[in-house]
Amino acid sequence: MYPTHWDPEATPNPSQEGNFRGAEECLLPSWEGLGVGRLRESLLSLLRMHWDHEPWKAPASRSHSERFAKSQALGHCAAAFGVRGACSRFRTRFMERALSRSMRSAALIQFGLALYAIFSVSLSAPSSALAQEARLVNANVQSRAVASGLATGFRSLVKNQVETVWIGYAVSAVEGRHHICCYPSEEWRKPASLRRGRCKLEGRDEGMNFNTNGDDDERESPDHILVLFRVADQTVGKIRVFTDDCELDAGGLTVHWLIDVKPRESIELLASFVEGTADKSKIERRKSESAVAAIALHADPAADDALEKFVDARRPEELRKNTAFWLGNLRGQKGYEILRRLVREDPSDKVREHCTFALHVSKVPEAVNAMIEAAREDKSAHVRGQALFWLSQKAGEKAAKAISDAIQDDPETEVKKKAVFALSQLPKDQGVPTLIRVARTNRNKDVRKDAMFWLGQSNDPRALAFFEEVLIH
Repeated sequence: MYPTHWDPEATPNPSQEGNFRGAEECLLPSWEGLGVGRLRESLLSLLRMHWDHEPWKAPASRSHSERFAKSQALGHCAAAFGVRGACSRFRTRFMERALSRSMRSAALIQFGLALYAIFSVSLSAPSSALAQEARLVNANVQSRAVASGLATGFRSLVKNQVETVWIGYAVSAVEGRHHICCYPSEEWRKPASLRRGRCKLEGRDEGMNFNTNGDDDERESPDHILVLFRVADQTVGKIRVFTDDCELDAGGLTVHWLIDVKPRESIELLASFVEGTADKSKIERRKSESAVAAIALHADPAADDALEKFVDARRPEELRKNTAFWLGNLRGQKGYEILRRLVREDPSDKVREHCTFALHVSKVPEAVNAMIEAAREDKSAHVRGQALFWLSQKAGEKAAKAISDAIQDDPETEVKKKAVFALSQLPKDQGVPTLIRVARTNRNKDVRKDAMFWLGQSNDPRALAFFEEVLIH
């Protein structure tokens, strides 16, 4: 799905024909647990076409555009959750119904008893907090409180570690139905409520998934995220994040489990791993990407303050782009407010372009207004075109009017043509009549030609009637 490795680049051309492969098709992924991931042979290798330097081509269908939206999200999730191999899933809706709370509780109790019987030799006796917040197997668990503060306790552990160990803790998760775990292909054939996920902290993972579910998913939301650091030779090598419904296989290693961790202290610790300059090593960038995602998943409002600092214009461009995605995807109203300022003021065209996608994934209704503003007023024609594309995926009367206005008023022909394509992505009752009007009346022959082309792709009876009218008269 991704190229040889995942190094974020400029938002790829959403319309590069033939470059789409849906997340649903990636059923047999293979992952290595390497902290912030580098996906190999994956979807974004097809999408990184740098459309600033190539002729613009529109996707062959609306379904291609929908899959592109998923692929964008896949890129960020892959970078954040430690991926190498093939592909992940980013599911936004249509998840199967879960078991009721009482049924699930009973199942977990039975499962916990079975695990205790099987792994009693390798597991230390967990505290009550550990039993509730982490499902660790094949692990030598050593629990300890961090009464002196997380940073002090954490660094004390790190400086004493020569052998490979994991250090982890749980904090409350941001509101929403977020599930981060690994599922082999056979588990995906089961109803969501019956799937059992397990991730390997060491070695290769199969089927790592970050699911952001729609309102129709009634599964119980995880209460906590689990943050784990791989430590060897007195150095943190990887950061990994899961939700508390995921079983973790430690591969026989020691896991120092920290209890009573304060969310604000967790955010401060994770922020210390976020890159401050653009010349960091690739390993450091991986840790930085995981740390940003982990911070965004915290329920504490301090996460918003930390993320806002990461999008300061003095921070690296790639960090600002990565943070923008998580602001839109997870941080609700406050995230939208930061994005609205960022898409107006950031000096980088690439960052502002990425913000239009982040606004697209935001669930805040006002995000559409910020996208319309970018489509009308951004100084870059490329950013205006990207905003129009993501607006078309939102649909609605506001989006349709903004797209029509761009065809009429934007001074750049290329932006007008992208707006014509955006019309073709709207629901047919919105898009087809406007396309007919553009094809009939627009003064720009290139715009009229594109409108005719997309009408031909629509298979709509109104388009056929229009073609008959043109041919006859």
